[in-house]
Amino acid sequence: MPILSLRVAILLMLALAAFVHPAGAQAPRENAIRTALAAETMAPAPGETVTIAIRMTPDPGWHGYWTNPGDAGVPDEWVWDVPDGVSVGDLRYPVPQRLVISGIMNYVFERDYALLAEVTIPADAAPGTRLPLRVSGNWLACTAEICVPESGAMTLTLTVGEGGATRDRATFDRYRAELPRPLGSEAVFAVAGDMLRIGIPFPRDADIADPYFFAESDRVLDYAAEQRVTRRDDMLIVEVPADEEASAAREISGLLKIGEADGLLLRAVPGTVPPAGTPVAVEERGTSWTVATILLALGGAILGGLLLNIMPCVFPILSLKALSLARAGESDAAARKDALAYTAGVILVCVALGVVLLLLRAGGQAAGWAFQLQDPRMILLLLLLISAITFNLAGLFEVPALSGGGRLAGRDDAVGSFFTGALAAFVATPCTGPFMAAALGAALVVPSAAALAIFAGLGIGLALPFLLIAYVPSIRIRLPKPGPWLATFRKVMAIPMALTALALVWVLGRQTGVDGMTLGIAAVLIMAGLLWWAGGRQRKGGSGRLLALPVLAVVALAMVFLPTERPALSADLAASGALGAEPFDEARLEELRAGEGGVFVYFTADWCITCKANEAGALASDAVAAHFAENDIAVMVGDWTTGDPVIGRFLERHGRSGVPLYLWYAPGEEAEILPQILTVGRLTGL
Repeated sequence: MPILSLRVAILLMLALAAFVHPAGAQAPRENAIRTALAAETMAPAPGETVTIAIRMTPDPGWHGYWTNPGDAGVPDEWVWDVPDGVSVGDLRYPVPQRLVISGIMNYVFERDYALLAEVTIPADAAPGTRLPLRVSGNWLACTAEICVPESGAMTLTLTVGEGGATRDRATFDRYRAELPRPLGSEAVFAVAGDMLRIGIPFPRDADIADPYFFAESDRVLDYAAEQRVTRRDDMLIVEVPADEEASAAREISGLLKIGEADGLLLRAVPGTVPPAGTPVAVEERGTSWTVATILLALGGAILGGLLLNIMPCVFPILSLKALSLARAGESDAAARKDALAYTAGVILVCVALGVVLLLLRAGGQAAGWAFQLQDPRMILLLLLLISAITFNLAGLFEVPALSGGGRLAGRDDAVGSFFTGALAAFVATPCTGPFMAAALGAALVVPSAAALAIFAGLGIGLALPFLLIAYVPSIRIRLPKPGPWLATFRKVMAIPMALTALALVWVLGRQTGVDGMTLGIAAVLIMAGLLWWAGGRQRKGGSGRLLALPVLAVVALAMVFLPTERPALSADLAASGALGAEPFDEARLEELRAGEGGVFVYFTADWCITCKANEAGALASDAVAAHFAENDIAVMVGDWTTGDPVIGRFLERHGRSGVPLYLWYAPGEEAEILPQILTVGRLTGL
């Protein structure tokens, strides 16, 4: 039966059922697919665009339909009623599933799913204005035996506010992660006899699992027929029996499924499709990891952790490590005990951060490495801790009255070494260095046990210098012996710690504005006064332990009153990054790539010292700016300071779990990942 006739027959049967069983003859029936309207923020700012979702929840055994339902079914119909000046974008559907019933192919959703749309608030809307949004819909709910037309209306009221405040952020991140992404390149199609052939640009080394082409254009292919997918160089070729409209089609749109809930939206135009290539095996994403690749990632983590010792983001903590080296002990046993305790602290923190990261991602958040520094409260906590260590190294107080890591890190025994290692790992891992980036990116997709081994490998690499000193006597005997010089050296090492505290104040200001930065400075000054008073008592033979509670109270109050929302940036400031870059936007990136020039994209964060070193160095070079201008190279910057989930997913797709990440798109080419330490010569060679 032709597809159109089949759909007409279904609609007639549904209408007849409604006529025979009028609504007034029986109790109202609850919908088999329950719906609800939700917004990511209920208080959008004037001119802001907010994501809203129509949540669809089918009862067990029921399903709804994609935009093209396949051989049978009926597409949804949605009508919006919104205030003047409010605009609603097109609804975006997640990647559908296939369901074959008696040889009829259906494109469906058998699980909970959400339809997303972008709502733009009028720029002249006054704060406090209530904006009621209403959507009415008709949809078809089916089981394997019956179909029932359903309808409903939902209302949601937004109140114009300051924007930024979100609710159900993790849920909306999960919804967005299930949406197909634009392919970014044009596909081609051709009809050869009774066969439709589609050539889709796709990197030869990119992962793909159980590929399938869902046609959004109607009547161009046989929905129920088996599809054959092959690879030839950087192209996928889909071959499927053609339908009656295929030969006359001027364009075919659709969705290429490349993994579970992962797909690419594409548009194909008539053209030459290469011959079929190597068949694509049906394999599950994640099962292709071998022992060799996991060991390679583990080796990369160890080497990356070792190199992290000389990265700019690690230098602030070197003062504590240098002091530990100086007092490494005169006996082999003492040195080894110290090194093992330090290593245990480093590994424990690296694994703990890895566990939290994996749990966050399992909950639907697009978190990445150094996720803890995306929370301003953690920046404030680090600021106070680093400040306390600075005061200790400078001699303001000898035996810290501060309980916790700072006090324990100052001890000379194994406990002090353990907490020194823990503190070093916590502060020294915000940025990813060479080898480390790919290893941590792999840790997010391998099995959990292997991922934790990779995180532990990072800790081993970070602690490796101490282990070598402890277990190789020829290295240890060359270290300077403790003596009177150590007091001066300790005070000198307070300088990099103070610079670290200053950098944290700047990051806090970037994340929370002037109010948050002022609160942080005030907390540091109050804590300094308390610790100075405690140090005076200690020098007179008294104890400063009674000040532990007041210091903790200062920390707690500062964290409670700290603003947690990042202040809005003006358009000029948002685009004032290195090389005058415009803010990262995936759709805009595809527009720039379609032009004749290249595109340079970099991802940064205010707390990433490596990022800032590159931005103050190679990216700020006049030679680089002149080269980019001369060669019409566009520049985009992604700011990951507060953990933008869109950027997080983009980093993940490029095998990275943190920043910095530098991408170069030559005209007509896919992304090339550049080194994490940039040079003027490398950039002017693009």
